[in-house]
Amino acid sequence: MARALFAFTRDLRLSDHAGLAAAARHGDIVPVLVIDVPSSARLRRSPRRAAWYCAAVRSLDADLRSRGSSLIVRRGKPGPVLRGLARAAGAGVVGWSCGYDAKTMRGDRDLQSALEEAGLRALPVHDQPAVPPEDSAAGHRGGDGYRAFVPYFAQWRTLVPTPDAGSATFAAHDIASEALPQPEEFGAEGIDTGPAGEAHARRTLGAFLALPVLHYGVARNVPAACETSRLSGALSFGLLAAREVVRATCDRASDPFLMAEERSSIRLFLRALAQRDFFLQLGWYNESLAEEPLQAKMRGFAFARAHPLLDAWQIGRTGFPLVDAGMRELIATGWMHPRVRAIAASFLCFDLGVDWRAGRDWWDQLLIEDDPALAAGNWQWVAGVGADLAAYPRIYNPLKQARHFDPSARYIRAWVPELAGLPDVAIFDPVGLRRERQLTLSLFGDGTYPSPGLDHEAAARAFLARYAREVRASA
Repeated sequence: MARALFAFTRDLRLSDHAGLAAAARHGDIVPVLVIDVPSSARLRRSPRRAAWYCAAVRSLDADLRSRGSSLIVRRGKPGPVLRGLARAAGAGVVGWSCGYDAKTMRGDRDLQSALEEAGLRALPVHDQPAVPPEDSAAGHRGGDGYRAFVPYFAQWRTLVPTPDAGSATFAAHDIASEALPQPEEFGAEGIDTGPAGEAHARRTLGAFLALPVLHYGVARNVPAACETSRLSGALSFGLLAAREVVRATCDRASDPFLMAEERSSIRLFLRALAQRDFFLQLGWYNESLAEEPLQAKMRGFAFARAHPLLDAWQIGRTGFPLVDAGMRELIATGWMHPRVRAIAASFLCFDLGVDWRAGRDWWDQLLIEDDPALAAGNWQWVAGVGADLAAYPRIYNPLKQARHFDPSARYIRAWVPELAGLPDVAIFDPVGLRRERQLTLSLFGDGTYPSPGLDHEAAARAFLARYAREVRASA
């Protein structure tokens, strides 16, 4: 009986899987997981991510065993490992899902060459986005992808909902496997991240679409409001197909009893899914995205690599409560609310003037999600050096943002307990209160919570003035 090897990467599920469906056309699937030095090093960067990944792999292996197969784990270089396993399994085809960051894409090309030199058919398949880059680029002049989101979104909307990728049959085999990856292998022993796996991810999606998605228009901006989808980790490891999320969301939008505001919220969630695809296609067509600004005019702009407040930003001690709350949420949970992410990133890039890559690399050590291409695209967007084509960078005032999006300070009080007993005015205008002569009680004394480490308005004006000078000079 014909067989095909499939190597799992960031696609740890069995249903609606484009790579599995493509490989299954060549025979029963022999499932493989190869842990090489780069992937092991990446998992070690974030112990919380590593623990979650190990739980997801255990779930994948259990799902395969329920179908009469099992996951073959190997540690080593993908090329030699997969060539040897293909010979042992009697497979002539090796499939895997494409990556979208430069390092992974280079590895994919090297793997393809190694397999083809051995006489095997290499089958890399787009699975991570809802719409593959080539499909969206077909509507773009030159076919080399979009650099602006608005026209991309207009094209993306014509291509969804996408069909189910199909199913696969898995081979029973007697090939010996190394041990499944364990948290202690990556320095993540003792970390409990809760359940992870395809079934849990699908339950999370179902619960979100049942009600919270109808309030997404508020929740995406108000961190203390009802939940956003919290699917970033599941999507980054492929525990759900983005296609499935888009289809299910479109089905939810077809409910004839929804109110206008609820339909608007669903459209905003679909737009967020499209933006995820946009950054993936941006990485696909621009391999230098991880290190080089997309905008040519910003490639010589001198962001700093250090600042006296950088350590305070990293641990949530800047004296700006909303920024600190977000950073503490990230440290404690491996996730941060999307609106607060933008505010915290803006503070780093513009108030501190620190290079966006320093922020990306710090968050990479804390986030559960594993999406290097999305991280680069989002950080460049916020820093004003990437796909956002605004004339000037958008600089968020962290105090005004707190008053507007956390008006009762519920989110701030939850993550900055030092401020929990203070009145709202002390949280939203700490600079003004420090100037009040009649204030007799020190709100920031005794080492409990720091006073603001800088003047936001002055820092923003100074950054914009330098931005204008350097952009003019580079023109």
